[in-house]
Amino acid sequence: MSDHSSASAPRYRIGIDLGGTKIAGAVLAPDGSIAAEHRITAPREDVSRTVAAIAGIVSTLEAAARIAPRAATVGIGMPGSPSPATGLVRNANSTWLNGTAFGQQLEATLGRPVRLANDANCFALSEAVDGAGAGSGTVFGVIVGTGCGGGIVVDGKILVGRHGIAGEWGHCPLPWAEATEHPGPKCWCGRHGCMETWVSGPALAADHERTTEHALTGEAIVEAANRGDPAAAATLDRHASRLARGLAMIANILDPDVIVLGGGLSKLTHLYEALPRLMKPYMLTGEANPRVVPPRWGDAGGVRGAAWLWA
Repeated sequence: MSDHSSASAPRYRIGIDLGGTKIAGAVLAPDGSIAAEHRITAPREDVSRTVAAIAGIVSTLEAAARIAPRAATVGIGMPGSPSPATGLVRNANSTWLNGTAFGQQLEATLGRPVRLANDANCFALSEAVDGAGAGSGTVFGVIVGTGCGGGIVVDGKILVGRHGIAGEWGHCPLPWAEATEHPGPKCWCGRHGCMETWVSGPALAADHERTTEHALTGEAIVEAANRGDPAAAATLDRHASRLARGLAMIANILDPDVIVLGGGLSKLTHLYEALPRLMKPYMLTGEANPRVVPPRWGDAGGVRGAAWLWA
């Protein structure tokens, strides 16, 4: 295998997906193929250990892809985002990152510039560049998993906004809420009734338990619904209705070409038929709704999008 260390060699990009429970990394070759991959369990409650873990992954990936140290670019997809004003992390549900100069610590440790972006932005970018939204002018990428986030890509570029929070629909209130949905569950951000408290994986399980007094995981709810359990089917119906209302609000504002679902709940195949139908009554246009599609890259979208931060 050749050593990709020449100054004239095509660019190799390292992408890191920093999650609450795992850190995944990959090297993208110049043609977009994955040259090497690595993942570890994520340290918790300690920024210094997180930085050290990422440095270890970068070193492992460079060796596996035969890239000279510091020859590849590094992009990081993370919960929350660095403030454009201060550079300090905010809005991360991995709360130990908040208020830290995470990016500066990474650059000092890795010895090179690092680009950071919200993980949902990275997912949206991956799907817009060469995924399910490729060729579309405006892509809205949705993460519905442990949390709920969103990213906007217009003409191949992430729309971050003046304060770096564009696409954060997970902390908007549920639109067109019914009387039984007020004020809504308490969110970690301090408010009640955020989209994240209604449509994330934990929210799905919590809604089922509140309604039925039976605790089931999201996977168990789906299995029960498939067996014909009416209570489980009703839970999935409520979830789809809330997700559709939230996406209709976004579609009315953004008018995207395509909405790509990501995260664990993107594997719920019934959503791709149900959502366009459920969104329609809330849409202002009488024309076709935006397409709602599954991701091309699945769990790899985060690392690929982080790598593509260096376009």
